[in-house]
Amino acid sequence: MVIIVDIDDTICFVPGDKNSARDYSFGEPIRQNIEKINDLYDQGHTIIYWTARGSQTGIDWTETTKKQIKEWGAKCHEVRLGKPHYDLFICDKAINSNVYFKGDKNG
Repeated sequence: MVIIVDIDDTICFVPGDKNSARDYSFGEPIRQNIEKINDLYDQGHTIIYWTARGSQTGIDWTETTKKQIKEWGAKCHEVRLGKPHYDLFICDKAINSNVYFKGDKNG
C-alpha cells in the first residue's frame, strides 16, 4: 500500500498560526506518531511524506524538511514538497490525522 503522510501537525508540531507563515525549522517531532508511521514502513508499505511547506510563501523548505525527517528517525521512501495549501480536503481515501493517531479509523 502507498501511504501519503502530511508532516506539520501530523508528525510534528510547529509553533505559530497555521494560517500564517511559520518557521518550520522550529518543528518538534511527535514521537508516537512517527513510531506508528515507522511501523507501517516496517510492514512493507510505501511511505511518502508530502507537505505544503512554502506553497504560499515561496520559501524552499526542502533541505530543512529532509534534515528533520532524518533527525526525527521518520522512515520513508520519499519526501515531497509542493502539496497545495487548502482549508478543506475532500477525498474518499482521506482520514483526519487526529482520528488516525487515536486509533479510531472509523471516525
